[in-house]
Amino acid sequence: MIGGREEGLSSMAIREVGRHLGEVVVLEPDVYEDDRGHFMEVFRAESLGPMGVPDRFVQENQSWSRRGVVRGLHFQYDPPMGKLMRVISGKALLVAVDIRRGSPTLGRFVAIEASPENRIQIYAPPGFARGFCVETEYAEILYKCTAPYNPKGESAIRWNDPRIGIAWPLARPILSPKDAAAASLSDWLARPESALPAFSVAPDRSPG
Repeated sequence: MIGGREEGLSSMAIREVGRHLGEVVVLEPDVYEDDRGHFMEVFRAESLGPMGVPDRFVQENQSWSRRGVVRGLHFQYDPPMGKLMRVISGKALLVAVDIRRGSPTLGRFVAIEASPENRIQIYAPPGFARGFCVETEYAEILYKCTAPYNPKGESAIRWNDPRIGIAWPLARPILSPKDAAAASLSDWLARPESALPAFSVAPDRSPG
């Protein structure tokens, strides 16, 4: 290895392969494969900025969950937290919901299956609630965070809030007591804390 990369390997890239609700970015890395296995870069700060993804994360978490578990919909408003998530074993449906007051996509969501086979990562900025559902025997998920965890500045939206209408792949998930008792989106928007983070128009990142 030279400089953290296989000797003789040409430049690799992390590409934007999808964008949803204006600011939820789906990323896919180049992969180098041979008879030994494969190698890929999953994070390179200088590549992310032009795609609207932060180049600085301050915390990384790892979650292991069994089949049928739904975690979420979680978010942190103080300090506001964005997350870059990927699945490193198993398969999970990753979900992001826009909960920003004043946003034209308030209450809308994106749901994408992620696995080690498709190698995608999904970034959702502050102001999006995040969750996932495990669809295999188990799944392991890594997520980078733009802010340190603050238990006094976090909250959650109910996983099956009809105002959002997520089509989860199961009707009776395994939930924590905290997630089972989460508030609705309407309840959250009635709280003064829901003003954080404030909605702002994202820069136009379309080609040309």
